[in-house]
Amino acid sequence: MSSPTSELLRGLAKKRVFWPLVTLALLLLFNLAFNPRFFSITIQEGHLYGSLIDILNRAAPLMIIAMGLTLVIATHGIDISVGAVVAISGAVAATMIGGQLDLSGGAQDATRYPLLLVIVVSLAVAMLFGMWNGMLISYFGMQPIIATLILLVTGRGVAQLITEGQIITIYYTPYFFIGNGFLAGLPFSLFIVAAVLALLLLLTRKTALGLFIEAVGLNPVAARFAGVRSRAIIFWAYAFCGLCAGIAGLIVSSNVKSADGNNAGLLFELDAILAVVLGGTALNGGRFTLVGSVLGALIIQTLTTTIYSVGVPPEVTLVVKAVVVFLVSILQSDKVRNRIATLGKVQEAL
Repeated sequence: MSSPTSELLRGLAKKRVFWPLVTLALLLLFNLAFNPRFFSITIQEGHLYGSLIDILNRAAPLMIIAMGLTLVIATHGIDISVGAVVAISGAVAATMIGGQLDLSGGAQDATRYPLLLVIVVSLAVAMLFGMWNGMLISYFGMQPIIATLILLVTGRGVAQLITEGQIITIYYTPYFFIGNGFLAGLPFSLFIVAAVLALLLLLTRKTALGLFIEAVGLNPVAARFAGVRSRAIIFWAYAFCGLCAGIAGLIVSSNVKSADGNNAGLLFELDAILAVVLGGTALNGGRFTLVGSVLGALIIQTLTTTIYSVGVPPEVTLVVKAVVVFLVSILQSDKVRNRIATLGKVQEAL
């Protein structure tokens, strides 16, 4: 007979978030071995500071993008244009604020438009680009990789047209609160992440939307015959993914206090796809896990922090990242998880 402990471990191993949690814990413990004060958190002027807080804050844009991309991948799609939408969102916000320097050499804390209008317009533009992707894919039947590749290429050009090829520096203090502010001692960006996650969990787990998304991802034809509006589901999944990229764009531009149409959000799409896969969502569509995608984003940011903290040469960074992603992805596969469960039963029988 199997012990309750072994049964519990086998049950946990079958959960899609189990291996991401184990990976994240191992990375954190590895950092602790190199830096005994890694887990220490200090309070300065009522704000929490420390390595863990820094990782959470820096991972906020990626976590938001990964959640939006999770819905797209769950419909058996892909969006490789999110990095470009990040750049577009930041460019729109910076242009509307209008960075200027005072003639005396100081920063002029002013904006051409109200902050609320800046945020709404920037997010609306980002969502429009997401809707553009959704229209090409759901209504014109274009392959997701091709449709989003078009925006990946042209989106950078659009962002640079908006900024006129310049890096626009922002001198509006209230805008900095989005990416650098604190609320109740924690970075404000974490509250944005929590709000997006709560909204998505409410919509996908407390309504039929999550079931519809999984049905479309598994078999869109069968879902359509069952009465599910597959085209509408796919369209709005891409629209929301664009919205998430727009939110991330505001956080990024607020954090660096500037908008760079050429480099903002560069390679975010690759990290976001890796985060979703690491979290346990399969690229062939169907079942998905939003919490797993958040954990995947934290793994990537923690891994990046670890690589820099232990002094790994920059030319080896991507190789180390690839090895970790490869190992976790292998452990996440259904065949490996089933094999582990089978080996556990065999050992108990012996």
